[in-house]
Amino acid sequence: MARDLPQQPPPPPSPPQHQNPWRQTPLIESANLSKAAGCRIFLKLDLHQPSGSFKSRGIGAYCLHALTTAPDPTRLHFYSSSGGNAGLAAVHAAQTLGRPCTVVVPLSTKPLMIAKLRAAGAAQVVQRGASWKEADGYMREVVMAEAERAGEVAVGVHPFDDPVVWDGNATVVEEVEEQMVEMGVTGGPDVVVASVGGGGLFCGLVQGILEDERRRGLWGTEILAVETLGAESLARALGDGRLVTLEGITSLATSLGATRVAERTFELARKWEKAGRVRSVVLSDAEAAMGCWCFADDERMLVELSCGVNLALCYGGRLEKALGRPVRKDEKVVIEVCGGQNVTAGMVEGWRQEYGDLDAAVDGDTQKVANVPSAADAPKRA
Repeated sequence: MARDLPQQPPPPPSPPQHQNPWRQTPLIESANLSKAAGCRIFLKLDLHQPSGSFKSRGIGAYCLHALTTAPDPTRLHFYSSSGGNAGLAAVHAAQTLGRPCTVVVPLSTKPLMIAKLRAAGAAQVVQRGASWKEADGYMREVVMAEAERAGEVAVGVHPFDDPVVWDGNATVVEEVEEQMVEMGVTGGPDVVVASVGGGGLFCGLVQGILEDERRRGLWGTEILAVETLGAESLARALGDGRLVTLEGITSLATSLGATRVAERTFELARKWEKAGRVRSVVLSDAEAAMGCWCFADDERMLVELSCGVNLALCYGGRLEKALGRPVRKDEKVVIEVCGGQNVTAGMVEGWRQEYGDLDAAVDGDTQKVANVPSAADAPKRA
């Protein structure tokens, strides 16, 4: 007579699989920018991230980590105090992960950015305080506290100062490595160019390139950490040999407007500057604006000032000046096109009219750079 076998307990349910809140973005070699810079310029197009900026990487990784480690993900609610690209990245990540995100912004936040936050799907946009610091304090002390009392799991999303954010931003290095191999480019980049605000992207790049023993040994890459005058908190810290806090931000590139970089950012920058692998570069708002309108002409893409400052290095011999040496024609330079949402076609056209003659005379020539579209379009004012 057959005996019934004891029933086995059902296997535990698999944790839900979530889509990454960021995507792999293209790496292209630009003929126009290469001609202007005198070397091989590769563009890592993170303006094509879901939020329109690289912030989708680090903040997306942070939100994904918070959701997958939460005891009760169904009660999780994200909170961001950024009225700019970090806030947009948090909202887009939350939407991808099926959770709400509330954004608290200072009263100075422009209507354009508030409209973009709401259009992206923010659960609520709250305006409070005269500065980011005041908005962040109100978010954490009042808004999140009330949410916790109501039974939510309130998760504050820091825009740049967290190891999970840095790890998320480091994914750009893995992609560049794979894409250069696919393009038949050997040896990795000689130079990587990226702008610095609080330093979340910089930390990710340094971790992926210089702290990784394999890539550090194979690539020999220099990292140019670029800021605008009036938001140069990293450059000031490196110059003083200690972390410093700017009295305020006077640059128009408000996305770079961290008055103090993260402690980890300063530690890595100081360590690798001494080793000759990191260089701090500061350009003006006018140069950043020129980078934006030149890029619009030469590659037909719009980026904000915090990204244009990277692209400006391709024009008027600025890359050689930043490196402190001539560039070689076969040198491979990867520019992180970090994107940004604080830009319109009208803004870019205004910058062209205001700064179109910034490099009107280079080596006695009325053409600003090599024969590329942006050179032909530059206003020739007396």
